[in-house]
Amino acid sequence: MKKLIILLLSAALTQTAGISQSFNGYALYTAQNSQTTYLIDKDGTIAKTWSCNKNGNYTVFLKEDGNLLRQGVVNGAELNGAAAGGIIQEYDKDSKVIWEFTYSNADHRSHHDFAVLPNGNVLLTAWEVKTATEMMDAGYSSNSEKWPTHIIEVQQDDTGGKIVWEWHIWDHLIQDTDATKPNFGVVAEHPELMDINVASSARGGRPGSGGDWFHVNGIDYNESLDQIVFTSRYMSEIMIIDHSTTTAEAASHKGGKAGKGGDFLFRYGNPTNYGSSASKVIAAAVHDPRWIKDGRPNAGYIQFFNNSGGNGNSSVVDAIKPQMDPDGYNYIFSNGSYLPNSNEWRHDCKTNASGQSASDRMSNGNIFVNLSREYMYEVDSNDNIIWQYSEGPAKAFRYECEYPGIITLLNNPCNVTNVSDLNKTEITLFPNPSTGSFSISGLDKKTKGFSVAVIDIYGKVVLSTKNQIEIDLNGISKGNYFVHILLENQSVFKKLSLMD
Repeated sequence: MKKLIILLLSAALTQTAGISQSFNGYALYTAQNSQTTYLIDKDGTIAKTWSCNKNGNYTVFLKEDGNLLRQGVVNGAELNGAAAGGIIQEYDKDSKVIWEFTYSNADHRSHHDFAVLPNGNVLLTAWEVKTATEMMDAGYSSNSEKWPTHIIEVQQDDTGGKIVWEWHIWDHLIQDTDATKPNFGVVAEHPELMDINVASSARGGRPGSGGDWFHVNGIDYNESLDQIVFTSRYMSEIMIIDHSTTTAEAASHKGGKAGKGGDFLFRYGNPTNYGSSASKVIAAAVHDPRWIKDGRPNAGYIQFFNNSGGNGNSSVVDAIKPQMDPDGYNYIFSNGSYLPNSNEWRHDCKTNASGQSASDRMSNGNIFVNLSREYMYEVDSNDNIIWQYSEGPAKAFRYECEYPGIITLLNNPCNVTNVSDLNKTEITLFPNPSTGSFSISGLDKKTKGFSVAVIDIYGKVVLSTKNQIEIDLNGISKGNYFVHILLENQSVFKKLSLMD
């Protein structure tokens, strides 16, 4: 049985019944290389700005306490490339730096994205320098310096930070060109390793180096799995690794909940990278991987921005559901590739973006899309644009009114009401399961001003009405649904099963 999905916002009600959809929240972004971060409301009005002491490189994040996390650009750094950063900073509501951690020197520099862990630690994507000699000694077929990817976990330490965990792709390489060199083996037999000679594209860096080798540009974390997902533009791939390892285990091929150390647990997009004949499904650039949150349509899927994945190389937002082994931590590999081998859901973007872009699935099923150098927008389940804003930053985020950081920072601007007790006790559906009709108990028949929507597991509204407690679903396909009841500022969801 497909996993039930609880939708959380009133904007899921359709316009067909005269119940309007709404953009119920805020968008957060920094224009690239700007020192100002903006939080805008549904009308495009600036609700909050932070004046920062560093230009922003790519990503910002609003914490639940209302503070801002932001990666900034270190000036005069020796390592340079796309979306180079070098410093992570936390600002309070008055733009005061609470703590910061610099990761920029002659051999390392953070860049592009970061992810915030539940404990407040921060995962940073970064470069590390390997000389031409080190590269060739490891089986690389060219004589040039490269900057392979590594990921560090930074913990706040008073007003600074310290590295408490790290993973290096350098520890998980394979090559089939020179049996006298380390990492020699059959590439097609080891999809858990990266072929050192498959990464042919590179750019940036010191003259002649083309240092930015894999161009990892997005990262996210899954708490329930304790796993990390990241995207590589030059590999046209999405990869998952285990975060439950120690740093020593992450450098090996054993340990962690999945038992494979720091080896890749899952790869998607370009199986030719590990010698497979399976089809390439990410044509070129890919950005912004994220696990869809629990309680949202396609919860547990990985959603990502596929820059050239649509017809005519158009930009799309894709989602996949990696197929897992019964152990709950490893992934199924079959017929030369990890499963699935194609997207299971897709949104065709309103225009194209060749570079840094982002998307998110909202709790009401809507899709938020940020098209770099174009604009940002939100569409409903019928693909109608319900919100649009002319700014097109490298990466933007949507925060709903219910998000604690919005409530704290802006003093509960949407008058969010806690309805958890009401959800559990006062309102019920009867009969449930139902053969086609049911009643809503807990609402007085004289109660007016409430709306009801019945929503399928894909986020599509199959019926919507107002001020009705007797609901007729005869003619609707059997299966699992959610009934959304909106009463004043209270939003209640109930599960419903339709059976023969």
